[in-house]
Amino acid sequence: MTFPYPVTHQVPLYLAPMAGVSESPFRRLCRRFGADVVVTEFLSAEGIRRENAATIDKLRFGPDERPIGVQIFGADVTAMGEAASLVTNVFGPEFIDINFGCPVKKVVKRNGGSGCLKDLGLVSDVIRAVSRSTHLPVTVKIRSGWSEEMRDPVAIALRCQDAGARVLTLHPRTRAQMYSGAARWDEIAAVVDALDIPVLGNGDIRSADDAFRMYDQTRCAGVMIARGSFGQPWVFDQTRALLQHLPMPPAPPVEERFAIAVEHAHMAASYENDPRGAALEFRKHLGWYVKGLPGSADLRRQLHQVESLGAVEDIFGEYLAARCRGEISSKPEERAAEEAAAA
Repeated sequence: MTFPYPVTHQVPLYLAPMAGVSESPFRRLCRRFGADVVVTEFLSAEGIRRENAATIDKLRFGPDERPIGVQIFGADVTAMGEAASLVTNVFGPEFIDINFGCPVKKVVKRNGGSGCLKDLGLVSDVIRAVSRSTHLPVTVKIRSGWSEEMRDPVAIALRCQDAGARVLTLHPRTRAQMYSGAARWDEIAAVVDALDIPVLGNGDIRSADDAFRMYDQTRCAGVMIARGSFGQPWVFDQTRALLQHLPMPPAPPVEERFAIAVEHAHMAASYENDPRGAALEFRKHLGWYVKGLPGSADLRRQLHQVESLGAVEDIFGEYLAARCRGEISSKPEERAAEEAAAA
């Protein structure tokens, strides 16, 4: 079973498309830390075909991000085809991915994302329309169904394959579940067995150990990591080591973690046109980078108030100095209490 675009490893690791997270700076960082393939944030087909400035701006990517897929969403067959054509002709990614998985209300109220799963005829029509509009491989990301009553990931996946999807990613929850409960990895295994195209597993991966367990339990063709990458882009290198039956590299020490966060901040500042807006958007990344560190509750409070990315280095420097002076506790029980209080 081969992928329709170049991948480096037999079991490729993907950075998932995530609104407000998988922007170009983070994609570049994750590629450097071992992600084989990255995907853009999910983008509205209507916004693309109308050439909305904010939407088009999010389509920018550099050569160091390849192979990259552009993910689009929408329920209008014509709009999806026109968006795919524009993305192909103007931006030229390695593939176009269709989002049939997003559970967010403002997306599904127009039948976009996982809203399409209520009508598998629409799913087939969208895939065919996009495929007719591009020479690039068309891939899809789905959930297990709209609701528990309509839960049938194998049937949905087969419809996608029959309509022309070349790779399929399954997040094994229904739309009704949102992100609650547990992802049913056994459904990924069932779809792997049923399809002839590569199947990627996604859902409930918070660490390299989780990513390896998913592969081991499902034998999916590749693993797509979403929340597990937050604040730890090195999760891809760690997962690769486990897949190759090598010792897993430890997480970077705090000084190196801060250096990576600062580099990421500089990349974000260079990429965005609005420095203050970039700082406000980057606060969530800063919170993820320091999660679990001694004194992280107070550190996060400071970082979540920054209005310029230049202030981040000062805050990190003060933290490291206080740590050297022994002013920050490293006792596990105290760290746990801080985390609980900040949650």
